Amino acid sequence: MVKVTIDRPGCISCESCWTLCPDVFEKDPKDDLSSVTEQYRVDANPAEGEVPDDLADCTLEAADSCPVTVIIVEE
Repeated sequence: MVKVTIDRPGCISCESCWTLCPDVFEKDPKDDLSSVTEQYRVDANPAEGEVPDDLADCTLEAADSCPVTVIIVEE
């Protein structure tokens, strides 16, 4: 498992993460900011998730593509 955290207030809704890795990231309909998809959220928090290893590469690619570097991935 890898841990992913999004600094949501810093998100600029560029769509990069949810385009590259839609299994893990999505656009939150409430505020249009990036969120962790519901199935991977920790404690229903849209900013924190635990992602299975088979999605780790996708998650890292999305984090690396973030122009404002608000996605943190920890292995």
